[in-house]
Amino acid sequence: MPKQHSPPALDSRTLTILSAASGRGARDQRCRHGPRVLRQGGLIARLRRQGIDAAWRGSLAAPSAETGVEALAAVSGLCRRLARRVEARVAEGDIFAVLGGDHACAVGTWSGAARGLGGGSPLGLIWVDAHMDAHVPETSPSGTLHGMPVACLLGHGNEALTAIAGCRPALRPEHICLLGVRSFEDGEAALLERLGVRVVNMEEIGRRGLDAVMDEAAAIAAQGTAGFGITIDLDALDPMAAPGVGSPVGHGLSADGLISALDGLGRRSGFIGVEIAEFNPALDRDGVTARLVGDLLIATIAARPPP
Repeated sequence: MPKQHSPPALDSRTLTILSAASGRGARDQRCRHGPRVLRQGGLIARLRRQGIDAAWRGSLAAPSAETGVEALAAVSGLCRRLARRVEARVAEGDIFAVLGGDHACAVGTWSGAARGLGGGSPLGLIWVDAHMDAHVPETSPSGTLHGMPVACLLGHGNEALTAIAGCRPALRPEHICLLGVRSFEDGEAALLERLGVRVVNMEEIGRRGLDAVMDEAAAIAAQGTAGFGITIDLDALDPMAAPGVGSPVGHGLSADGLISALDGLGRRSGFIGVEIAEFNPALDRDGVTARLVGDLLIATIAARPPP
């Protein structure tokens, strides 16, 4: 049994925030502005009011398309730098939050987390997303890199991304659970089915309830691992709840439902961090999605107030 990461005391949750200000993995690259808008909008102050000792420790960016740097080089470079930052935080025992940017940053976040846990100690991951994000270049209709991070973390895809984790994939199929899925292509579904990855679609969530599904996902991510985290693509939510995303898909999760399901996750043994991706402020309406990012962080990280 791997030695599990021990979270800090519940009365003082220190949160290191890192930003991945890149849209190079997406069609609509304006999501690169998401971290800046969140920071300027007072996210740190809001977290501190909720008892979360939060500090912004780094803002990473990828070269824009105007520089002539190809998307793969831009994204892989960003992910390598992000992986080093996350690796250091996990190795120190800090809880981290990565804010995107497009969801291709997950390759850097969770490759770094796996490295920070050390050697052969497995990482667990809850992946909340409307999409599977499990394409390889040969199956992707669009070629956009934010549709490939799950495959990359499992060791499939372009070596410039898969190699960031080191000599072995960042994740084993039995330690990741996808939930909220409702838009995918046959090629990526076939890969996940072949690998035996647990995928929970919206129909199942409707039958069982999101709280029960999140409990199952947390068990998958925590059992037999040295540490686990959660990554949330905001398009997992219904577009009415999160309008500020570049790839919206109808009939998604409710904001209240996801906030409820996240409550207590960060207090579970082995929890190491959270990632929230795909906030596109150019598409937001009245700051709804920006506020939701804070809501999701607070639900995940904040200690339960005393009775």
